[in-house]
Amino acid sequence: MSKDQTLGAVILVGSLLALLIYGYLLYAGHALLVYGIVITFLVIAVVGIVAWIGWTMATTPPPAPIESLDDVQATSSETAENSS
Repeated sequence: MSKDQTLGAVILVGSLLALLIYGYLLYAGHALLVYGIVITFLVIAVVGIVAWIGWTMATTPPPAPIESLDDVQATSSETAENSS
């Protein structure tokens, strides 16, 4: 088994174990605690992704301006005239 396959198997077993624990706690009378934990993790994940997008947008330099088609055609025709 390769390293990637081993990691995949560990992730699979871990997720199945988490699902079993979630189901047990949900039906063992701890529903409010389970819902609170799940909602907290979801809020943290969504806010974290939004913060990462904001950070990326704030720290990425703006792209170079695109030349208009008229400028490109004028430059091309000037170059063609100069070469002949």
